Amino acid sequence: MKCLYTGLTDPGMVRSVNQDAYYIDPDGRFFIVADGMGGHAGGQEASLIATRIIQSYLDDKWDSDEDSRSLLEQAFLKANQAILQDQANHPERGDMGTTAVVVMFRQGENWCAHIGDSRLYRLRGAKLEQLTEDHTWVARAMKVGDITPDQARVHPWRHILSKCLGREELRQVDVQSIDVQPSDRLLLCSDGLTEELSDHWIAHHLKTIRACDKAAAALVNAAKDKGGRDNITVVIVAIDSLNCSDLPEVVADS
Repeated sequence: MKCLYTGLTDPGMVRSVNQDAYYIDPDGRFFIVADGMGGHAGGQEASLIATRIIQSYLDDKWDSDEDSRSLLEQAFLKANQAILQDQANHPERGDMGTTAVVVMFRQGENWCAHIGDSRLYRLRGAKLEQLTEDHTWVARAMKVGDITPDQARVHPWRHILSKCLGREELRQVDVQSIDVQPSDRLLLCSDGLTEELSDHWIAHHLKTIRACDKAAAALVNAAKDKGGRDNITVVIVAIDSLNCSDLPEVVADS
């Protein structure tokens, strides 16, 4: 899998501390976005722990015989245990937690794992599709028809998570294989982006701006222009081809 990629995070227009984190593997094997919660110090620490532990576990086990689904699930569970241990060591961070979404290309297969409301989108041609399902109260209510998508966007409970890292009851992680084709674009993002921009406008920026770094900046700036009430993080992965040896240099902004 040959791809171009970039990442960008911004505290937004309201918050002084950025509780989001992201990681891009230098070899383009996997990508992580996490969105922490639980006060300034707690949320920031939770997202950093999650990205660090997931990255470390995937690096350490990459060439092992462990299958990719199990590899991702165990990486998330290890991150959960690390956050729980930090909570025990620092009671002032006892309520901290974090979302996480990971895309991984391994052994000729494409995988995604996620928890919470950080999302993975795929742009194919003109069609933008959300590949992950939010672990939130409103997503569940929408699924059973109790509220509409328009109601969900402004519902006062839209930020209530049903799952996140940093909880004792976590036993299972959503892991799925994903279909990726040349010319697809993948977007991993925190809800600071989706809170401000509709899928229509996310698709518009991804479709009309070819360069990954410029598209990422446009998305972040558009979310800030709409209010930027939360931290905003985006990682864009553009599938250049399945076999291409002449790729421009990768950009990864921090």
